Amino acid sequence: MKTKCFAIAGLATLFAPALAVAHPHIFAEARLEIVSDDEGGIAELRNVWRFDELFSASVVLDFDKNSNATLDPDELKEVGQTVLESLSEYNYYTTIFDNGKSVKVTKPDSINVDYKDNQLLMIFAVKPAEAMPLKGKLSFGVYDPTMYTAMDFPTDDDLAVVGEKIEACEHKVVRPDPDEVLAENKDTLTDAFWNDPTGTDMSKLFATRIEVTC
Repeated sequence: MKTKCFAIAGLATLFAPALAVAHPHIFAEARLEIVSDDEGGIAELRNVWRFDELFSASVVLDFDKNSNATLDPDELKEVGQTVLESLSEYNYYTTIFDNGKSVKVTKPDSINVDYKDNQLLMIFAVKPAEAMPLKGKLSFGVYDPTMYTAMDFPTDDDLAVVGEKIEACEHKVVRPDPDEVLAENKDTLTDAFWNDPTGTDMSKLFATRIEVTC
């Protein structure tokens, strides 16, 4: 039942069978902090996700073992562990590019979950799976490759850099225009759909991101 209810991961491929018709069923407001270390590299990416009330309520229904209409500490911990395992194949919705090269992230130590004002809150940090010096053009973002979950950054300030080294670099938030993306990548998107109609990672073209140039 956990796998079935947790649409944030496992059911994405079932309810979003094709990129062309996929649309979000889960909505979350996100905050992402890119943290540099003292040596001039990327230390970690800190995430805060706040989910919509409808999805949050569905999680409560499935994980509220004692039926008290909320999530107690042990239940919150179980939600966090479920997400920790479920999102590993999705790289924890994290997209990183180091001078054009895609970079994976390591599994977080834990995902801390809270339930406040009828909304599920998740807080966790991930680290690049390989060393990332602050050199050239780096890009960071959060998106669901199946497009089942809409990750929204309400303001540009919700994509931030933290640390003396990275703050010295140039950085800007990029919010792609969907019409422009479609026009510029029409052939690529068509090929991606026919090659993998169950879902591709081309949705990254539409994702909000922060670009850092050092």
